[in-house]
Amino acid sequence: MKTVRRLFYRDIGASVGFVAVAFLALFFFIDFVDDLDQVGRQGRAPWHVALAVLYAVPGHLYDLLPIAVLIGCIYSLARMAQASEYTILRTGGLGPGRALKLLALIGMAFGALNFVVGDFIAPASEQAALRLAARFDGEHRISGAGAWLKGHRLTPEGPRSLSINVASISRDGVLQGVRAFEFDASGGLRAHASAQQARVDRDGRWLLRDVQVTQWPEARDADPAPAAAPASAPDARLERRITDVHLPELAFATDLDATVVAAAVLPLSSMTTIELWRYGRHLDEQAQASQQVAVRFWKKALYPLSCLVMVALALPFAYLHARAAGVSLKVFGGIMLGIGFVLLNNLAGHLGMLGGWTPWVVAAAPSLLFLLLSLAAFAWLVRYR
Repeated sequence: MKTVRRLFYRDIGASVGFVAVAFLALFFFIDFVDDLDQVGRQGRAPWHVALAVLYAVPGHLYDLLPIAVLIGCIYSLARMAQASEYTILRTGGLGPGRALKLLALIGMAFGALNFVVGDFIAPASEQAALRLAARFDGEHRISGAGAWLKGHRLTPEGPRSLSINVASISRDGVLQGVRAFEFDASGGLRAHASAQQARVDRDGRWLLRDVQVTQWPEARDADPAPAAAPASAPDARLERRITDVHLPELAFATDLDATVVAAAVLPLSSMTTIELWRYGRHLDEQAQASQQVAVRFWKKALYPLSCLVMVALALPFAYLHARAAGVSLKVFGGIMLGIGFVLLNNLAGHLGMLGGWTPWVVAAAPSLLFLLLSLAAFAWLVRYR
């Protein structure tokens, strides 16, 4: 059994490695050619573009590893079947149960590799790519209207809720174009601060620089309007209570720490599974829309298991007759199955966010469907072929 295990692991590992390297080289070439127009912009050299594209390789490996596992396993098993090696192994006692167990161990090993790449290497690589881009562009602009964060802070007047908008991040990690809105318990706007720069530490303490602060009085603090004044006339004394000052610095403590801020301003693809879970909990606590983050969390948590599904999907190809199709045709079928899995996985995610479906069901449905199809095909081939 050790000899069979060594044969499987060596052959399948070499095939999957070859397919993965081929895919990564192809994507590296495509990305490099696509980004060549950036050479000369803000002092970029060709090697800067190549380095930025190289930072994207771990992300591509994370996305493509299940497909590489599927194609590599199909190629290896189909080649064994064509050379009658798998038939000899079956005659020597390699039953369907043992074959499933051997391939399950391989699938779990590739799943562990995918988890390490997706949770440690790819996020660090993408953050390095963002820092490299900010080095030349000066800042990282956040798409749309910027990043919005909701939190709370305690004041002598009581708890206040905050809504903070961040427009961009500088190359050294300083928040740029920060606008903060403070509301009281009844929902009334009490203060607005607009700062050129801001920093936040791990304890949730914000430090704003070059701040323009506008404060509104609470209704109970305003003096009643004179009886002779018309109801529509502005209250001059209330207007005088509205303060508008410019401060060089402003510091305040909130429940928005650096981890939550980084999750809001950086792309979701640069976050680990734990960070996605924490950010999703923060959005739920603040009554914000968290469907997209929840779907992304479950897809990232369950994605390593897709390597196990791909291995199970490749096993029926070993039981096809060698003359039924050549190795190249079987590999082509594996490519089509891999493309179908990727399309279904992405389609399920978008439909789940539109329909508000249960996030873990959305993330697990494509893998479960392909696993059931592979096991059904495997059982039919073992019994009738």
